[in-house]
Amino acid sequence: MSKVPMTVVGADLLRKELEILKFDRRPKITEAIASARELGDLKENAEYHAAREEQGICEARIRDIEGKLSNAQIIDVQTLQNTGRVIFGTTVTILNIDTDAEMTYRIVGDDEADIKQNLISVNSPIARGLIGKSEGDEVSITTPGGLTDYEIISVKYI
Repeated sequence: MSKVPMTVVGADLLRKELEILKFDRRPKITEAIASARELGDLKENAEYHAAREEQGICEARIRDIEGKLSNAQIIDVQTLQNTGRVIFGTTVTILNIDTDAEMTYRIVGDDEADIKQNLISVNSPIARGLIGKSEGDEVSITTPGGLTDYEIISVKYI
């Protein structure tokens, strides 16, 4: 399987979630199953079935996170020399030439993307249009709203 790019912050968040699932949530679910078993007939025991379902969800999430971390290519952009070029992990400030609206985005992996926090996926149309370009470049990017022209104001390796 091919490696998937991920930032250091994204990998740390996944590791923290994995730790919580394995060492906090999993033992609590096991206790809930044991308590529900003591209530008697398992066929008609709603608490038991709910706990087993929660266990399945928890175990699936653990496997999902472990898979993502095993296939991750963790990239620390702070260790790279700032050449002014847009690459994975950089924070880019762009100006919409038509509306004069300025936006700042950080280019991250698919699992880390959150537009509310200005984290855009490396596979998004805007990121794909910016990758490889440099400060001062003007780019035309086809977005769901149509063709938009942007100017790259700054590229930070933070």
